[in-house]
Amino acid sequence: MSKKDKSKKRKTKKFVLPRKNKKDLRQTIFRHLHPEVQRKCLAVLLLSFLFSVRLVALILDISPASVRNYRNKYKKGGVEALKKNNHKGKRSSLHDHAYSIEDEFDKRPPASIKEAAARIEKITKVKRSLKAVRHFLKTYMKLRYRKVAGIPAKADVKKQKAFLNKQLNPLLRKAEKGKAVVLFVDAAHFVHGAFLGFLWSVKRVFVKTPSGRKRYNVLGAVNAITRKLHYICNETYVNAQTVCDLLENISQCYPGKIITLVMDNAKYQKCQLVFSMAKKLKIKLLFLPPYSPNLNIIERLWKFIKKESLNSKYYEKFSEFQAAIVRALEKSNGEWKQKLKTLLVLKFQMFSIENEKEAA
Repeated sequence: MSKKDKSKKRKTKKFVLPRKNKKDLRQTIFRHLHPEVQRKCLAVLLLSFLFSVRLVALILDISPASVRNYRNKYKKGGVEALKKNNHKGKRSSLHDHAYSIEDEFDKRPPASIKEAAARIEKITKVKRSLKAVRHFLKTYMKLRYRKVAGIPAKADVKKQKAFLNKQLNPLLRKAEKGKAVVLFVDAAHFVHGAFLGFLWSVKRVFVKTPSGRKRYNVLGAVNAITRKLHYICNETYVNAQTVCDLLENISQCYPGKIITLVMDNAKYQKCQLVFSMAKKLKIKLLFLPPYSPNLNIIERLWKFIKKESLNSKYYEKFSEFQAAIVRALEKSNGEWKQKLKTLLVLKFQMFSIENEKEAA
């Protein structure tokens, strides 16, 4: 018998698992607090999808022997066998209370490690140093110190979802097929002051800030499909006449097209002068539900422009400040177009009813 024939005979049986077993492994991977248990379950799950032992070892950066060991343990005792940790190090007594701590912090996250340590002691009667609590929260519970984000308190989630499903999404589908032109409209007011951002630095960096008495206004409209930006800038105010000027500009750019502008309910946009101009130019106006910046993709563009051109930068003269903004607007239609392709996707963040209640 040849060597090839012998190697064929030596091939092991395929490691195939029922769907229920795979579901149990997935749940353990995402819910268990110990990274070692997560790694074991992930190794077994990958093997069940017919990944080779060597490939799984390469993916998880462990030895093939460890992968085989995990597989054998699972065959003998299932997921519970993988959950058993055989390391000789001293196990923290906080692990016994992990689920109650997780439940408590999920309802009301702590603002500091000091507060976390005090609340853990109150719940579990276990006192630990701040360093030990920090290590436990980061390593085993996988909590991170995150910046809190705000949502409009008066936003109506039901109205937003109805608007998105019945009006905005059908309109965007027409635009994707070339049957309509949809643009998202909004104004940005850039105050001549310091825009503080994040920097990788050895020491904290301090940025000079001007007085903030002047501002540069930009009324923009971004094409939902091509991401082309149309804009008008001034140093005074954005008013109804500014909106009318933008409507004329857009009308000239898309002759013979069915144009719809998606905009918020600002008074200078929702007025008779704008309605008359839109009717004259045969442009449809679609107003967002109140307090719905999450449904307007141009809001993302303004944040991007601030980050790229203004964050952590000092412009002594207002003219330099203006020039930086204008350069950013021009780049949005040029070298930044590829970046905006992934930023201005037609997916909208929606907040659950529970979040709406909490915000209220």
